[in-house]
Amino acid sequence: MAALSILCFLLVLFTLLSYSRVNSEPTQDKQALLAFLSQTPHENRLQWNSSTSVCTWVGVECDPTQSFVYSLRLPGVGLLGQIPVNTLGRLSQLRVLSLRSNRLTGSIPSDVFSNLKFLRSLYLQDNRFSGEFPPSLSRLTRLTRLDISSNNFTGPIPFSINNLTRLTGLFLENNGFNGTLPSISLSNDGLVDFNVANNHLNGSIPSSLSKFPASSFSGNIDLCGAPLPPCAPFFPSPSQSPSPVLIPSVKKSKKLSTAAIVGISIGSVVLLLILLLILYICLRKSKVRAKEAKPKPVATAATAVAGGEAGTSSSKEYDVMEGERNKKLVFIDGGMYSTFDLEDLLRASAEVLGKGSVGTSYKAVLEVGTTVVVKRLKDVVATRKEFELQMEVLGNMKHENVLPLRAFYYSKDEKLLVSDYMPAGSLSALLHGSRGSGRTPLDWDSRMRIVSSAARGLAYLHVSGNIAHGNIKASNVLLRQDNQDACVSDYGLNPLFSNSTPLNHRVAGYRAPEVVETRKATFKSDVYSFGVLILELLTGKSPNQASLGEEGIDLPRWVQSVVREEWTAEVFDVELMRYHNVEEEMVQLLQIGMACVSIVPDQRPAMPEVVRMIDEMNRGDTDYGLRQSSDDPSKGSDSQTPPQVSRTSPSGITP
Repeated sequence: MAALSILCFLLVLFTLLSYSRVNSEPTQDKQALLAFLSQTPHENRLQWNSSTSVCTWVGVECDPTQSFVYSLRLPGVGLLGQIPVNTLGRLSQLRVLSLRSNRLTGSIPSDVFSNLKFLRSLYLQDNRFSGEFPPSLSRLTRLTRLDISSNNFTGPIPFSINNLTRLTGLFLENNGFNGTLPSISLSNDGLVDFNVANNHLNGSIPSSLSKFPASSFSGNIDLCGAPLPPCAPFFPSPSQSPSPVLIPSVKKSKKLSTAAIVGISIGSVVLLLILLLILYICLRKSKVRAKEAKPKPVATAATAVAGGEAGTSSSKEYDVMEGERNKKLVFIDGGMYSTFDLEDLLRASAEVLGKGSVGTSYKAVLEVGTTVVVKRLKDVVATRKEFELQMEVLGNMKHENVLPLRAFYYSKDEKLLVSDYMPAGSLSALLHGSRGSGRTPLDWDSRMRIVSSAARGLAYLHVSGNIAHGNIKASNVLLRQDNQDACVSDYGLNPLFSNSTPLNHRVAGYRAPEVVETRKATFKSDVYSFGVLILELLTGKSPNQASLGEEGIDLPRWVQSVVREEWTAEVFDVELMRYHNVEEEMVQLLQIGMACVSIVPDQRPAMPEVVRMIDEMNRGDTDYGLRQSSDDPSKGSDSQTPPQVSRTSPSGITP
């Protein structure tokens, strides 16, 4: 009987202890978060209630036993100013911290990270932090993902970052870091994502980092070495080397003998005669070469254009003899571009505009005052005949939203394309350029004009040209200087390359899922890539960033995850929050984009249908540019209210 009583007592005690444990909450972590919120200005979007459990607060996640705060995610909630000391640093068991897309400023207090020994993922991108690389970060040895991009950090990148031996992703782009890149060599080759683009770094890229693409280092004009162009040699050429000084062992007379003087005089005369003979021969050869190299206009027949119709275009070829090699620069439709030849192009001052999946683009300023873009193609496998046939087809593409091909050149070693120079740059540069204090945000009406005109250009290629673009991405959408109308470039180049490496297969982030298997660009894969472009315009996120969201997923899946969890304004670019009365259009465009990125190709709309849907969007203002920013003082107190978007998924979007 006594044993039964003891057993009952133990059972009741265990039940009480279990109940107490399940219903407990981390009191110290709760106080730390309340202190952080009370000392940090913010928009009224969190509404943490001190009378409820901290584990139920927005953005807070506790461990299964609710004994400590496991994750704190507060992206885009309008946090302002500096992080107060003795607040977040008290969350000693924290694993994930995300404060991205706020307006936090100043340097990061050392106590914030000194105590977070268990932190695994840290996301501070798209803020206004300043100062040098926080030294306390190097002590977080459990970190696997670190993103402090798009801030105002300065100074060198410390070698102590090698202490983070578990790091798989490091994102430092769009800051002001300077100095040389340290050799980052983590154990087991664990670093798979790395980006230091758009800083002020110099010197050679360490061999341990040369495996990453050139885009990871772009925007640092003084960086060199693989995968960027090689560094200039640091040793003088033989002609610059000082001549050795020979010290005679016996002091000789400073006076020359008569025989030496006579020998020097005869040698000088002979040398002068030889130089005059060489000069005469060079002048004769120069005159002969000039006659042979005189340009001769040749008319060529145009190939059949796509769609089954035949047509002709006048082309002009110039022959330039260089030794025994015959070089030809072919112009499309003549015009002002026939005023220069290949030699003029080779003599022009050149500036690298960018390196893409098909080659490198240069801005060339000719002596006649014309500025063109020359694209130097790489990995071309097409024969001369196949190349010229495709150029004739592309040369017949005439549309205001399609960048025209002006000329091309083909040789065994070089393949060049010549097109117009667009001084306003690309959509990628405009959208993802420096987001510092001097940045001019891309407003909503400009984004609508860009997406509408780019859609028309792509639809023209599909319908009138019967051409799949094959390389749709933000850097291939160029903008005109006088307005925000866009035109697509780098189109129809897939036939020039091997089927084993199609363009879309190279462009991660934009390629359709089926391209990995079919290895072929189609109209439907173009629609998918254009859908990613729409999502990029809406979210402000680059699909090539491996840090998308916080889990390394691609852009369409990240948007779907936000839709699936809770439909809020968080999916949209924070720069769009200042514009009023556009939330309905933002949702409509998002629906179009999500329809384009459907996994099943047949479920995607055709490009003419995409153009129609964009045209039929319910716009309150018929003219672009009439929106007002929330920074407009005429808006009064309402200027601080973000767009209120429905919390239910819009129709037509399937997670």
